[in-house]
Amino acid sequence: MKKTLVLTVDSQQPDTEKIAVAATIIKKGGLVAFPTETVYGLGADALNGKAVMALFEAKKRPLDNPPIVHVCDLNDVYRLTQNVSEEAERLMKTFWPGPLTLIFRRSKIVPDVTVAGLDTIAIRIPRHNVALELIRKSGCPIAAPSANLAGKPSPTSAKHVLDDLDGRVDAVLDAGPTHIGVESTVLDLTIDPPQILRPGGTPYEALLNAIEKVELNPVVVADRALPIEKARSPGTKHKHYAPNADMVLVEGEVEVVPRKVKELVRLYRAKGRRVGVLGTDETVRNYTADVVKSMGSRSDLAGVARNLFRLLREFDAEGVEVIIAESVQMKGLGLAVMNRLRKASGYKIIKANT
Repeated sequence: MKKTLVLTVDSQQPDTEKIAVAATIIKKGGLVAFPTETVYGLGADALNGKAVMALFEAKKRPLDNPPIVHVCDLNDVYRLTQNVSEEAERLMKTFWPGPLTLIFRRSKIVPDVTVAGLDTIAIRIPRHNVALELIRKSGCPIAAPSANLAGKPSPTSAKHVLDDLDGRVDAVLDAGPTHIGVESTVLDLTIDPPQILRPGGTPYEALLNAIEKVELNPVVVADRALPIEKARSPGTKHKHYAPNADMVLVEGEVEVVPRKVKELVRLYRAKGRRVGVLGTDETVRNYTADVVKSMGSRSDLAGVARNLFRLLREFDAEGVEVIIAESVQMKGLGLAVMNRLRKASGYKIIKANT
């Protein structure tokens, strides 16, 4: 097994020599995990098909699940795509650098493996100094899905990356915890009206303020698994974000959810299971379980999003066998949180009634 090099850098003013070491690895076809404002990504030269294939192998990622291509300059967008509309230019000007991924028709220079054989490409400019400097010094667009084993909760720290991928990748740039904590929003611009395929760090409401019409793909708000033939975006087709523990999501108004959660805790503990509860600041005092954790306040959905994946990993580290999780409001970043919770539970959802 290879040894993964850990390069610790400052998130605001990264050491250029350490970034250069990581960039050399990318140039040579290697794999480098690096922080973005959303989660840590696992990067490879997007124009090197062999390197991208190694990325899929390191993550054990299905080959039909396309990664997002990260760039640092708008000129790269025009090089990697066939058509950039006025609407796309307005979105790029408004939201980039930032947690918004845009889907375009791909150009011929992009290897098939980088786009999972599709005729589209997903691109964004991250809002993180380490990521931007790595892309600049590498001199190429970087394909980067989340830096975890496929299906697991996304990594929001270098420790999470190493927990999953130590010895499987060449290097990790450690710049501390990420700021947003859930992945970017993915917006498909190849259809009219544009459609959100994955909710994330750029809220639906913000996009509606920027362009005239935006639709939500049914998979974004689904409370059951939907059949998907081709994954046009990461996070739509395959199992994602799941802890090792079984997970049940309780949905309903905050006044009635705790009663159902407590009922489920009693049920699973009676079966001898080690039970964790994922609640909120407003409700955690109601619970007695083997492990109880709060995602944060219901009035701070950005904080909830930032904490979510870290907490799912903590439950696994503490040997929890079943997680009973509360729902939050599906507005702002809450839409992304609920999308992740539903997927993490494998759509094992219980509706709490009055």
